[in-house]
Amino acid sequence: MLPVAIDVMSGDNEPREYVAGALRALAEDGELRATLVGDRALIEAALAAAPAAVRARAAVAAASQIVTMEEKPREAIRHKKDSSMRIAIDLVREGAAAACVSAGNTGALTAIAHFVLKTLPGVERAAIISAIPAAHGHTHMLDLGANTKATPEQLRQFAAMGAIIARDVYGVAAPRIGLLNIGEEDMKGHEVVQSAHALLGASGLNYVGFVEGDDIFSGDVDVVVTDGFTGNVALKTAEGTARFVRQVMRDAFTSSWQAKLGAVIAGPALKRIRERLDPSSVNGGPLLGLNGLVIKSHGGADAKGFANAIKVAYDLAASGYAAQIDRNMKHLAAALPGSGPSEGPASEPVETTQ
Repeated sequence: MLPVAIDVMSGDNEPREYVAGALRALAEDGELRATLVGDRALIEAALAAAPAAVRARAAVAAASQIVTMEEKPREAIRHKKDSSMRIAIDLVREGAAAACVSAGNTGALTAIAHFVLKTLPGVERAAIISAIPAAHGHTHMLDLGANTKATPEQLRQFAAMGAIIARDVYGVAAPRIGLLNIGEEDMKGHEVVQSAHALLGASGLNYVGFVEGDDIFSGDVDVVVTDGFTGNVALKTAEGTARFVRQVMRDAFTSSWQAKLGAVIAGPALKRIRERLDPSSVNGGPLLGLNGLVIKSHGGADAKGFANAIKVAYDLAASGYAAQIDRNMKHLAAALPGSGPSEGPASEPVETTQ
């Protein structure tokens, strides 16, 4: 398979953290090949210290610019053509890479990816999807930050793409789709979710109706659909809650010698809880709906989390998911001839990190 293009310069952490994540991913998967994009001297110094088996599967693409976390999307498109982010996406467009991975500015990444790769037929806006730990394993949620707003038609498209990922990539036979709202009753919610509710009810998808925030974790739904602003807030809230719970448990189990003894006894169970609540274990959200595979990593991901995002890119590229989405979106459009592109301006990318 083609290598994965990895932007090692963009994000909240030092580039060395992302280089370390790339090297970790290469060490963990002997089939993976990668092109590390960024400061040539920095990357080559890290590769020189890596095992020969890792060096043999790594290439370097030099970039003279970096898209900062404060960069405005339009400015990144116009003035950062030699950035590590742009070059990594260009490699996908040129057919020199199977996927791009970046921990950089979500708004800039979304804008550049749309500009360079364009969207698939039947898709107006790409959406970030990720797996959220839930009672039954994971709930797939989108959009998680690519678009501040979404029209009813775009929400229907998000639902269709989420269902395809859940079914064809993760093996959920008939994904149950819910639309995030402030209540489950049909009369609740603003005009956009009400209109999207009607579209989804007529879509032929396995749509179960409105769901609330706690349903994300309940196991009663497989795909949760919302706009990128709401989805990003929900994701950050869940991650913050997980960190808070881990800290409370750590404090409780170190408060006395009896508590420390209990921690030793409960060690295996606590380890499983820690792993289940670790955001790095599910890091890496694909931008669905593009003519190419782009993975958004958390901006503050450590080497372990960034390596997981690279693994997501490799696994999705190997699955041929883009062709599955293209084929299924065409089928859905044929079944719904009256639901063409929505009117009005396209959504602007949100300038936050996943």
